[in-house]
Amino acid sequence: MKPTIIVYRELPEPEKVRLQSHFHIIEFKELSSTDDPQFIEALKTAEGLIGAGLPLKADVLDKAPKLKALSTISVGTDAFDLNYLGKRGIPLMHTPTVLTETTADTIFTLILASARRAVELDKFVRSGQWQSSIGPDLFGSNVHGKTLGILGLGRIGSAVARRAHHGFGMRIQYYNHSRKAEAETEFDARKMSLDELLRTSDFVCSVLPYVPETHHLIDEHAFAMMKESAFFINGGRGKTVDQAALVNALEQNVIKGAGLDVFEQEPLPADSPLMMLDNVVLLPHIGSATHETRDAMARCAVDNLISALNGDISINCANQSQLEVLV
Repeated sequence: MKPTIIVYRELPEPEKVRLQSHFHIIEFKELSSTDDPQFIEALKTAEGLIGAGLPLKADVLDKAPKLKALSTISVGTDAFDLNYLGKRGIPLMHTPTVLTETTADTIFTLILASARRAVELDKFVRSGQWQSSIGPDLFGSNVHGKTLGILGLGRIGSAVARRAHHGFGMRIQYYNHSRKAEAETEFDARKMSLDELLRTSDFVCSVLPYVPETHHLIDEHAFAMMKESAFFINGGRGKTVDQAALVNALEQNVIKGAGLDVFEQEPLPADSPLMMLDNVVLLPHIGSATHETRDAMARCAVDNLISALNGDISINCANQSQLEVLV
């Protein structure tokens, strides 16, 4: 008998076919809550889960006594309790490599759109206000030749740095828990303290993961240290930023502007103060949202689940260090 798995996010048809050749599938195309009675019932027999977009914490997974592996169609792992999974010997597989370049493209889009006021000026044209050449009150800021400070120089941060340094002649500095010798060689990147980076960067770009240590790391104090001419870009995780402090910094012109793809609460509420500001570009968490990348993520996640349920977690296991019992 084939092992039973739950698919809780719609997959491309070829990936579903691949899964069906290995497993008995219980599919939830539009699962919006883990309280769904049919989902809870399915958990009783599930040996694997694959999907994205729902928090699967301990209280949910306690209802899945046969669970042997999880595969998330994402790089982020904050929807899961890694310590809990480790204690149960359940590997969490993720897709860290296939979305790197696409997410870096999105982040650089935010850098350019924020600096050149692209969204604001698009509205200006569409509303019929463009009657003559614009004046200094609508001028933007240069990107080329400026200093980019990157918070979190991992795969995505390095891909952003590559675009910035080689494409726009930007000076690269970074804040990271470890030194990145390769980046220092390729981009002439400088490792520095958070405070120094905030004080000296023209663009501060966060690609930080969300862990307890990074909760509201960028707060009122951080924005106060930044240049008045600086832009803040967040393509990492929303909860690493005190959003109320960011709103205040934008309203009071503590910083020049911001570009955001992630938020403390998602979707962003319609009454969010950010909606009223012209000096911020808002995207609906689209970091990896291209047809090509999402298909590649689905393929990777399917590969990951098949491998994990066959006992191989050597590639793309997010919690290998926390596992107490390996599958």
